[in-house]
Amino acid sequence: MGLPALEFSECCLDSPQFRERLRSHEAELEKTNKFIKELIKDGKSLIVALKNLSSAKRKFADSLNEFKFRCIGDAETDDEICIAKSLQEFATVLRNLEDERMRMIENASEVLITPLEKFRKEQIGAAKDAKKKYDKETEKYCGVLEKHLNLSSKKKESQLQEADSQVDLVRQHFYEVSLEYVFKVQEVQERKMFEFVEPLLAFLQGLFTFYHHGYELAKDFSDFKTELTISIQNTRNRFEGTRSEVESLMKKMKENPHEHKNISPYTMEGYLYVQEKRHFGTSWVKHYCTYQRESKRITMVPFDQKSGGKGGEDEAVILKSCTRRKTDSIEKRFCFDVEAVDRPGVITMQALSEEDRKLWMEAMDGREPVYNSNKDNQSEGTAQLDNIGFSIIKKCIHAVETRGINEQGLYRIVGVNSRVQKLLGILMDPKTATETETEICAEWEIKTITSALKTYLRMLPGPLMMYQFQRSFIKAAKLENQESRVSEIHSLVHRLPEKNRQMLHLLMNHLAKVADNHKQNLMTVANLGVVFGPTLLRPQEETVAAIMDIKFQNIVIEILIENHEKIFNTVPETPPSNSQLLLSRKKSTESKPPSCSERPLTLFHTAQPSEKQENRNSIINSSLESVISSNVNSFLNSNSAPQSNLNSSDLELEVIKPNRPNSLSPLRKARALYACKAEHDSELSFTAGTVFDNVHPSQEPGWLEGTLNGKTGLIPENYVEFL
Repeated sequence: MGLPALEFSECCLDSPQFRERLRSHEAELEKTNKFIKELIKDGKSLIVALKNLSSAKRKFADSLNEFKFRCIGDAETDDEICIAKSLQEFATVLRNLEDERMRMIENASEVLITPLEKFRKEQIGAAKDAKKKYDKETEKYCGVLEKHLNLSSKKKESQLQEADSQVDLVRQHFYEVSLEYVFKVQEVQERKMFEFVEPLLAFLQGLFTFYHHGYELAKDFSDFKTELTISIQNTRNRFEGTRSEVESLMKKMKENPHEHKNISPYTMEGYLYVQEKRHFGTSWVKHYCTYQRESKRITMVPFDQKSGGKGGEDEAVILKSCTRRKTDSIEKRFCFDVEAVDRPGVITMQALSEEDRKLWMEAMDGREPVYNSNKDNQSEGTAQLDNIGFSIIKKCIHAVETRGINEQGLYRIVGVNSRVQKLLGILMDPKTATETETEICAEWEIKTITSALKTYLRMLPGPLMMYQFQRSFIKAAKLENQESRVSEIHSLVHRLPEKNRQMLHLLMNHLAKVADNHKQNLMTVANLGVVFGPTLLRPQEETVAAIMDIKFQNIVIEILIENHEKIFNTVPETPPSNSQLLLSRKKSTESKPPSCSERPLTLFHTAQPSEKQENRNSIINSSLESVISSNVNSFLNSNSAPQSNLNSSDLELEVIKPNRPNSLSPLRKARALYACKAEHDSELSFTAGTVFDNVHPSQEPGWLEGTLNGKTGLIPENYVEFL
């Protein structure tokens, strides 16, 4: 089981469960930090102690073999599994090197020690600093809050209002610090998957380079080396996409925290101070309380936010009545009395504010709870899976297949929004929508038609593959056995309503034809998965966990495209039981890892039989040189530009670009593939071969922002390749 995702919405509640999950991340970071320090120490010993080389290398190998990666989420992709087992593979190689009595590499310090020290100081060190700030703000907030709540209600109204304002400011600052700390912790957890393993891979490649006696061993290692290089690149690309999504969600949470609360199983939950009678008088003890309207059950957990520990046993009672406490009857503010069915006497509770007390009172009076309903980003409009809807999709597909199937960047390049809306208005007009004519006029560009198709699917009241099946599809994609994935998705598709399945069948047949022409349109199955995954399988609630599952959404769409004939034209077998699925996962784990062609995101084109071996060696060498080079010289500091006569079609290695502009790494260099005229107000005019600086994501879909000769503007995403 991996580490649980830390939801930003829980930062405000700061529940014991949230603190427990946060501690598991902190423990993992501390464990990683200690391991890196030990690894660096062992590496230095390996370089210096040539006389004790044998023992030092074996100890280093043992350390690698003992460490196990833990990923965020309840499942790992094939690439993450490959990376996770890479340390054990490295340990095996090192032991074999020791058996051959090899010597230490000369550049070990540069390719191994420096990157690990940099990662530990810059990333893990930053997380530790954020924790100190978070702990300090927690103590400050709790102290101010307790002081505020102890104010007498008999003080002047102006003094009370000033105190309320001060608490609100401290609370807001604590909430912002909490969000930033959670963001940094999860960022470091994700980064270590590639920034930690990559130096080790470069270190091993250095061994093969400098030792003639390691030649045979290097040949044996080359297959896994290729697989790991692909996995690292894929994992890096996914990290860049999910990080921008998570950061965007964090910013939304900062701006409107109350609009992004989790859908909770409880009617009301939060901190309350409970009055307890002692021999020496009364005291107010802080509890984290939850209330369920259906069962009228109140659960009280004594918990101290400053220490992060429980202060006693949990208590649960059944609500009988709830009465607001009059101000003149008690010196504390925001109080109310609760009577329980199974406990004598009255329980007096103090809320954190007047608004908080009202929410508790409304919940316990039996009123309907106020939840933040999930609103889709797209307007529902009048889009439906009716005759008009099928007619619109068929017309768009017909236009694409007859006059635009080979257009580069098909479905990735977005059309002008005003023209897309105009075309949709014409297609959705009941007077013309059901006409037998299937042609869309040639005046409409292909990018406008493809954008209209995607927009119509997003305008449906719910995603085509339905909210209720979203988690089931994701779980199917997480199965480690490829055959089990296809079988489970096959079964789920046939559980969809008839119209949803028919529309999905129509769409997948079309996308399969698009993928068949990928050499011309550059839209592989993986690229189409990136484009249509978030549209057909969008989650009902925007959370960190949902963003982390985007990669599995894409895998589902890839499986549907690659297996569309079997999935839609045959009846699925009896769905396997949970025990059978677990057995399938266990057998898959014990079997040989999937080949490159089985992984959902592949970076290689298949070479012709006569060229396969030659191209394979070239790809392996160029991939590893890129990995090593990225550790020595950062792309950000590179001033060299590629030759202008480089033809991208000559390259066997093709990196798949994400559909969303904000999934790209910021501040990179890019070269124009084609000439572009200024059709957009802020678009840069350029010719083929132009090199842009500081290329980074733009807020406008389908566009990047870059600098050319000191001028900043927009660049079409499909017009460039990154250097």
